[in-house]
Amino acid sequence: MRTYERGEFIHRAGEPSNKLFIVHKGKVKVYRLSDTGKEQLVRILTPGHFAGELALFSASAHDSYAQTMQASEICTIFQSDVHELLTQHPNISLHILAELSRRLGTSERQTTAIATVSINARLANYLIEQAEQVESHTFSLPMSRKYLASFLGTTPETISRRLSEFEAAGWIAQTGLRKITILDLDALMLID
Repeated sequence: MRTYERGEFIHRAGEPSNKLFIVHKGKVKVYRLSDTGKEQLVRILTPGHFAGELALFSASAHDSYAQTMQASEICTIFQSDVHELLTQHPNISLHILAELSRRLGTSERQTTAIATVSINARLANYLIEQAEQVESHTFSLPMSRKYLASFLGTTPETISRRLSEFEAAGWIAQTGLRKITILDLDALMLID
């Protein structure tokens, strides 16, 4: 296990990928850079989540960046050790496959949404998903508006404007920068 300060890189695109990184404490953003240098958020990792999964099955280079968002403790497992662990405990493979399947589904939905769905619908769907995850109509956004904008393929200003519009319509209530209460789930579900 290694401790990282806020803003430190766990790995960078192009570096050899021969380790699996597991977040023990803290928060890590995984992102890619476009040809123009714009950051595209892929996901945010919290305790129990992992990065570097390409190292599990092939020796390749990272295609993304993993950078701490706060002081974090990261466990590292080398590819050979992961293979040995999976051989000794095959049930772990099922958990890894389930997580990779979940990530693939999320990535496919995100790609489709950015290409075909309005920002209003993408934001509404994101809010609905967050409420479903915590099983409550009141929740805190797990990331800043800047990162949410990157994740949804828009700008922070657009996110702020749309949230204000949703609030003015009576669909949500905002408390502070991150706390959201869904007041009219049906209205959010009908946004296209």
